[in-house]
Amino acid sequence: MTRSIRAVAAGLFVMVLLLAGCAPAAAPAPAGDGAAENASTDAAAGAADDGMLRVVSTVSPVTNLIYNVGGDRIQLIGIVPEGVNSHTFEPAPSDARLLAQADLIFVNGLQLEEPTLRLAEANLADGAEIVLLGEQTVEPGDYVYDFSFPAEDGKPNPHLWPNPFLALRYAEIARDKLVERDPANADYYNANYAAFEERIQALDVAIRDTIASIPEANRKLLTYHDSWAYFAPDYGMTVIGAIQPADFAEPSAREVADLITQLREQSLPAIFGSEVFPSPVLEQIADEAGAVYVDTLRDDDLPGAPGDGNHSYVGMMVANLQTMAGALGGDPSIIADFDTSNIPGSDTAVEQAQE
Repeated sequence: MTRSIRAVAAGLFVMVLLLAGCAPAAAPAPAGDGAAENASTDAAAGAADDGMLRVVSTVSPVTNLIYNVGGDRIQLIGIVPEGVNSHTFEPAPSDARLLAQADLIFVNGLQLEEPTLRLAEANLADGAEIVLLGEQTVEPGDYVYDFSFPAEDGKPNPHLWPNPFLALRYAEIARDKLVERDPANADYYNANYAAFEERIQALDVAIRDTIASIPEANRKLLTYHDSWAYFAPDYGMTVIGAIQPADFAEPSAREVADLITQLREQSLPAIFGSEVFPSPVLEQIADEAGAVYVDTLRDDDLPGAPGDGNHSYVGMMVANLQTMAGALGGDPSIIADFDTSNIPGSDTAVEQAQE
């Protein structure tokens, strides 16, 4: 969505709150154009009237984790568009109004969304709360500092959610906060969380079975974006490199040459790019090392579109495991039929910003 559209929409949001406090809630519609924004802001105003919690989150996987607990009992908006670099995303001024109206603001934390966090802190309403999910999930002694996140920079790798059980912890934190704020719907939130926990446990088994089908020598990841540091060790895989430098620029010629040598020495059949970070450098490295370049790993965006059965955190992980297994000599069919649906049903009511 363009910032001008979002700014106009946010202005209308304020007018609705001031002039039409008794207006009924409009049916939610996906964000992305003026009409959709009007529906979104009307829904937010209706949520205030109806007593629904107004919840804002950031990247779409985190938004989806919260949705799988909160379902239709909360009004949920994710302000980082799908497919956008969450590390460098700059919120629009209009996002300040959305943040100022929120009861709960969930961010990944671990210095991932710093501009958004600063804006949230500056516009936090009385009685509202910012929830740093990462800091409540992993102890500082367990932070990972690695390829794109060197220790000397002081910023840990923030990509906890590709590990399903760390993602489940995010959902647990969300459940606890929703129950605390909205005890009348505690049974609903607890039931959704319990069902989601069961789904994650089944996903864990399916992931392990899929990775077991990959030849042991190929259970290695060389990626562009450094998103798999918390996933790989728990699932018998090794991240041997991440090409994207800490400043998100392209790697130097020397770094490229070293990676080509490393690939040749390890005879790795594939290297992985990202839906969010397409890079011609990866194609060059793959060509010169005799490997296949696969550019469809996801960590910031969900497959499909809102309302699709695979537009979910679980759908993202299933797609990633199919991609890994197919490229590394495993059997992607093992996980192909896994249930990727959202626990509360279709997510068309969730407002995730679009580019």
